[in-house]
Amino acid sequence: MKNGSRLAALGGVVVAGALALSACGSDNNTGASGGNAPAGDIDCAKATVNAAGSSAQKNAIEEWTKIYAQKCAGANLNYNASGSGAGIQAFTSGQVAFAGSDSALKPEETGPAKQRCQGSNALNLPMVVGPVAVVYNLQGADGLQLSPATIAKIFAGQVKTWNDPAIAAENSGAKLPSSPIKVVYRADESGTTDNFTKYLKATAPDVWKWEPAKKWAATAGEGAQKSDGVTTQVKSTAGAISYVEMSYAENNKLQTAKIKNGAGEYVALSADSASKGIAGAKVVGTGNDVALKIDYTTKEPGAYPINLVTYEIVCEKGLPAEQTKFVKSFLTYTASADGQKVLTQLGYAPLPESVLTKVQASVKALA
Repeated sequence: MKNGSRLAALGGVVVAGALALSACGSDNNTGASGGNAPAGDIDCAKATVNAAGSSAQKNAIEEWTKIYAQKCAGANLNYNASGSGAGIQAFTSGQVAFAGSDSALKPEETGPAKQRCQGSNALNLPMVVGPVAVVYNLQGADGLQLSPATIAKIFAGQVKTWNDPAIAAENSGAKLPSSPIKVVYRADESGTTDNFTKYLKATAPDVWKWEPAKKWAATAGEGAQKSDGVTTQVKSTAGAISYVEMSYAENNKLQTAKIKNGAGEYVALSADSASKGIAGAKVVGTGNDVALKIDYTTKEPGAYPINLVTYEIVCEKGLPAEQTKFVKSFLTYTASADGQKVLTQLGYAPLPESVLTKVQASVKALA
C-alpha cells in the first residue's frame, strides 16, 4: 500500500503539497507569512515526503513548508495533523519519514521506533515551544486568574460552577455567574493532554490523582477531537473551559486565564512569558537526543508555567536516502534563526538559544 493511502487510513486528512499547505487552515487558524526564506547554505531537497502527528505544531509546519518551498522548488511535505499518538504509530509502522509529537518518546515506544530506524536511534528533536492556554467562554469575565489547585479541581469535576468559592477567592470583583462549568477535553490521544496532565500532577498532586498520559483519564467533561475540535466546542458553548495551544487560542480569540506560577504570580500567556517558562527545562536525552524535562513549578519571574515542546521524531540513521536528505534539509531550516523567527507570528514561542544549538547539532548529524 502506498504511503498516502496508509495515511488516509489513519482517519485524518492529508494536506498534500506545499501550495495546498499554504492555502489551507481550519477555524481561520493560519498566521501571516514570515517572509523569510531558508538560509542560502541549506542543501535543498527535491522530494515528496509524508509526515504526521502533533496538531499543536500544525500551523508552524504549514508556514515552514510554504516558506521552504519558495526556496526549494520541487519540495513537498504532506503533513497529517493526526495527533501525537497517531503520528508516532505512523512513524513506527514506516508510513511517514518523521513524526511530530508534543512529548518525547515513551520507553515503550523507543523499541518499535528503533526497529523502524533499522536499528539506529530515534531522536527527539524539540522544534516548537507551544504554550498551553487554559481557555474558557464566559461573557464579561476576561482575564480570570486561576491557581494550579483550582484548575485541577475544575478538570477533576470538583469545582462545578463559575461562582464557586475557589474561583471567587482568586478573582475579587469579577462577575461570576452560578452557571455550570462545562469541561471540554481532548478525546484523541494527544501530547497536549500529556503535558497538561503532567502540569496538573506536578503542581496539584493532592487534587489530581490520575497519572499523566496522552489519553484523558478523568471522568468529568465532554471530549472533542483534536485541537480544532476543542477550539470549536469552546467557542460554541457558553460556560465551557478547556486547554489548547496558544496559537489556537489567539487565532480564534478565545478568553485565556492568567495562571499562577511557582513564584506566586498570576501570569498572562504570551510568547515572552512562555519562553521564560521553558528556559529552565533540562536536557535529559543522551547523545544527539534532545528530550527535555520541563519545570512546571518554575519560579522564574514572569514565567508562564504550562508549556509543551513539540518534537520532531526522526531516525538518526536508517531512512532511505531521499527521505534522509529531505528531513535533514527541512529541519535545518526549521531550526535556523529564520525558521524560529516565524514562530512568534503564529502563536508559538521560539526555542531558547541553549536548546536550539543542541538541536542544530543533532540535525547536522542526521545520516
